[in-house]
Amino acid sequence: MSDAAAAGLSAAHSTSTSETGSFCSARCTCGWRGPARRARSLAREDAASHVATASTMDSSPSGV
Repeated sequence: MSDAAAAGLSAAHSTSTSETGSFCSARCTCGWRGPARRARSLAREDAASHVATASTMDSSPSGV
């Protein structure tokens, strides 16, 4: 993947975590939202998994 393509991917899938009371959830700029977790580390793992999954989906050829 080229640097330009990687930059486009990271812009399309920029994740963050947010806390509501005792729970933390991951969110992405593409609209995806992970489940509420009590552990921040699990919310971060959800976000990393989303970005990894999205990168394979975004880089696969159309129609496959």
